[in-house]
Amino acid sequence: MEVVIYARVSTKGQDYDRQLVELREYARKMEYEVVAEFTEKISGAKKVEERQALIELLAYTETHKVDKVLIYECSRLSRRAVDFLSVIENLTAKRISVYILPNGLETLLPNGQPNPIAQLVMGILAQFNSMERSLIRSRMESGYNHFRQLGGQVGRKVGYRKTEEQMRADYPKEIQLLKKRLSLRNIQAITQTSVNTLRKLKNFI
Repeated sequence: MEVVIYARVSTKGQDYDRQLVELREYARKMEYEVVAEFTEKISGAKKVEERQALIELLAYTETHKVDKVLIYECSRLSRRAVDFLSVIENLTAKRISVYILPNGLETLLPNGQPNPIAQLVMGILAQFNSMERSLIRSRMESGYNHFRQLGGQVGRKVGYRKTEEQMRADYPKEIQLLKKRLSLRNIQAITQTSVNTLRKLKNFI
């Protein structure tokens, strides 16, 4: 049984080591062969197109034999319900099962057919994760508004500009597409990044 591991945390200050240790231990216990690992530090609220490691994982499954993808929990794959279900559908179409460690949920049955119970539960969990994300955003907005009312200023300082190094780190996908000489409008359609930002990135190529 050949499996890949995917682990994600939201910020650079967090660590995904615990996820990797537990997923590797599970694979060892089940006598699975871990053929690849994909990790990233990025918000789960980002779209699939903005998730470099997730893009690489999906691309890997196109060219390599993979039986299962092991993840720590639903929200690690995505906090966007639509993206979570889209990735599950993509892998299911390739007969690749997704296994969620704490819940013991698996998208495919041993015969390779979709597991209707697991997919139902995962759909519900995905909706809860999406709702949790909305609640967090609502609380943050409320806190910002209260801070503003007290005279505080939210956002970047006036005159603040990202360095070239920061821009390269934040927009690797956009830079890759610019190097392929795609039009700014096409890249905007793919990445949802503004044309003004893409023009700035173009200066770094």
